[in-house]
Amino acid sequence: MEFNLITKEGFSVVELSGDVDLSCSAAARETILRSLASGQPTLVDLSAVTYIDSSGVASLVEGYQVARRKHLEFGLLKVSEAVRSVLELAHLDRVFKIHDSLEDRLAQG
Repeated sequence: MEFNLITKEGFSVVELSGDVDLSCSAAARETILRSLASGQPTLVDLSAVTYIDSSGVASLVEGYQVARRKHLEFGLLKVSEAVRSVLELAHLDRVFKIHDSLEDRLAQG
């Protein structure tokens, strides 16, 4: 897994790629939580994620929970088909705000 943390249009964007599994989900979790600690709304770009397991999903859920406690926006961007199928199976596609792109999110106001 590779990750990048950038700031765009007032959002902290965590870009993840590759496999998000037990071997690297701790790094994904740490990056997401660091982003939220900055106090900025956070979006996780999953367009380049080819596989995600339960530990990767748990990192996303923890980010969501922390954001709620801090009253910060948390959402997912460009969810790949591999991730979308896992989120749908767990009914988490109903929990997370999922946006097609940052531009799509910005258009929502």
